[in-house]
Amino acid sequence: MNRVALAGNPNVGKSTLFNALTGLRQHTGNWAGKTVATARGEYTFQGEDYQLIDLPGTYSLAAHSQEEAVARDYIESGQADAVVVVCDATCLERNLILVLQVLELTGRALVCVNLMDEAKRLGIEVDLTALSRRLGVPVVGAAGARQDGLDALKEAVAALVKSDVPAGVAHSPAERVTLAERYAAQVVRSQEAGRLRRQRRVDRLLTAKSTGIPLMLLLFGLVVWLTVAGANLPSALLTELFARLGGVLEGWLSVLPGWLSGLLMDGVYRVTAWVVAVMLPPMAIFFPLFTLLEDLGYLPRVAFVMDHAFQKCRTCGKQCLTMCMSLGCNACGVTGCRIIDSPRERLIAILTSSLVPCNGKFPTLIALITIFFVGGRTGLLASLEGAALLLGTLVLGVAGTLACSRLLSATVLKGMPSSFALELPPFRRPRVGQVIVRSMLDRTLFVLGRAVSVAAPAGAVIWLMANVTVGDASLLAHCTGFLDPFARLFGLDGVILMAFILGWPANEIVLPVMLMAYLATGSLVEFDDLSALGQLLSQHGWTWLTACCTMLFSLFHWPCSTTCLTICKETGSVKWTALSVLLPTALGLGLCLCLTAAARLLGIA
Repeated sequence: MNRVALAGNPNVGKSTLFNALTGLRQHTGNWAGKTVATARGEYTFQGEDYQLIDLPGTYSLAAHSQEEAVARDYIESGQADAVVVVCDATCLERNLILVLQVLELTGRALVCVNLMDEAKRLGIEVDLTALSRRLGVPVVGAAGARQDGLDALKEAVAALVKSDVPAGVAHSPAERVTLAERYAAQVVRSQEAGRLRRQRRVDRLLTAKSTGIPLMLLLFGLVVWLTVAGANLPSALLTELFARLGGVLEGWLSVLPGWLSGLLMDGVYRVTAWVVAVMLPPMAIFFPLFTLLEDLGYLPRVAFVMDHAFQKCRTCGKQCLTMCMSLGCNACGVTGCRIIDSPRERLIAILTSSLVPCNGKFPTLIALITIFFVGGRTGLLASLEGAALLLGTLVLGVAGTLACSRLLSATVLKGMPSSFALELPPFRRPRVGQVIVRSMLDRTLFVLGRAVSVAAPAGAVIWLMANVTVGDASLLAHCTGFLDPFARLFGLDGVILMAFILGWPANEIVLPVMLMAYLATGSLVEFDDLSALGQLLSQHGWTWLTACCTMLFSLFHWPCSTTCLTICKETGSVKWTALSVLLPTALGLGLCLCLTAAARLLGIA
């Protein structure tokens, strides 16, 4: 099988070309550094089989980072029968530096100038024939998102694989830059189009010190509001659907012994149904909206705006991108830290990855905000208030991330921030259909599947603890009673703290555990609306202070089991994994203790 390597700078559409050629589903994102490991696929052309290797995106082969080392080592090994260097037609000069480096290592290369459609819209023309003459290798134009030029690319690869080509030609680093500048000047013709001028004006607004952060908060506030307001109705419909289905299942399970029927119905089914009903609607709204921002090209602008804050904390600005990934799933944020070159800064990003709320924490935060601070009201104003408060918790999570990053960089992980290249790609029209499908398959269903796989056995364990008695009380009651004196120091109670402990496999089951413990019925009872849930919590001593402390601890406490395992795998250290658990837990308990002490001192508790 012929091996073909895809190389190129980050964000040139390399993974999109990979998907188009192989037909495999490869996650692509409109920010620099998304691909951090090789991906492999196959395609057939004119009866020949080709294996396509998608190398990590890199600006250089100098091997200063993990991505550069992987790309350079593979090309230098000679395993590839052909190397396709993908370039961005809208910024060809910078891309040509990598082309010249590749040509020094191998002559079995060709250049694919991608994003030709975007270049045309920006008033940029590239003379591919002239570029081919100057580089001495074949040059093919393409528009990977529209699948234009793929046949020509396959033909060029097939011809290159079968041909005899000379070895690479070495250039000094300074000559590389000079040659790239000269070649680009000779083959690129540019007329500043209206679209480019508009993009520059928008970029000035999105990245300026005075407007960048307010616009960022406004945009993310809009996403949060759409998530909060849009999830209510489908969540209620799902709850009703599962209640009806539960009635049918109870009839079928009536032939089983009572304890087994209770375990399956009241434990496994009801906890799992709760998780799906409260998780699926917000995820089905949040993830597509977030992916649209990613596809549009906005997230690199967020990283640009936040870079100064992370530099002040002596960490890497790329940590902002991994923080955005953690909003969906903290474990995804941990793996995303591979884009950070410095081992010290990568470790800081990993240790603080759980300080922003993941999707599993949103249901608890939304429910408590609605019950205790919005007052169960409905309508536009109420939903805006709820969205503003939820956005405030996100901002608090970001503040906690910055503070803990600075603490780590000043103590156990001392060092100065490293420099890095952050590309602001052109704004692109989001592919709405592809975004919806990709976000539902790659993110929503993945996270939901993980939550359900944990919720089902957890429901069984919770039911057993609530129904197995020792003396005159259940195991769950004994545990909550033991924890209660300690928990009340922090504005919580034993039930709340026990719920977080049992919720270690998945944050989504924290609220169901609380309800089962408070009800002391051994099963989870359905609530018609959040006001009924609020009445139950109030009956068990909940106040605004209890709600605030529970939200704080929900925001800052130990990572879930999946995230802990991912941290252990990424760091290869039990010590760093333990610190990743202790750091957010100490922050959460410390904030709860301070808030509780202040409220009691002022007499407002």
